[in-house]
Amino acid sequence: MTTATTASGRQVAIGEAARLSGVSARMVRHYEGLGLLPAVARTESGYRQYNDADVHTLRFIKRSRDLGFSMEEIAELVGLWHNRRRASASVKRIAQKHLGELEQRIADMQSMRSTLAHLVHCCHGDARPDCPILDDLSQV
Repeated sequence: MTTATTASGRQVAIGEAARLSGVSARMVRHYEGLGLLPAVARTESGYRQYNDADVHTLRFIKRSRDLGFSMEEIAELVGLWHNRRRASASVKRIAQKHLGELEQRIADMQSMRSTLAHLVHCCHGDARPDCPILDDLSQV
């Protein structure tokens, strides 16, 4: 299979686009199916061809996923990223909401950790059948 070259740069097959962006080929197809990528060019034999902008968008999506944004948030962020007339307030609103959710999850996990650490400390961990961990888990 040959790859065409465009004015914006080379075009690559899905495997190379996946490698360059750090996401799997399966996820590249998934993101395309979700509409996060515009319809990509295809060869005469039907193979997908990705350009530099597509790979850049895939990297954007990967970084967004690495930061824990949901697919809905990523779709909105990609749209804002491509819209040069966007208001940064829209982007900040999404990021602030996500930050608040992360902070709440961190607080919840710290509380779980504290409770579990206390229960582990209270358990003798010996041959006795008494176990404060099981006692706590059985509370309804």
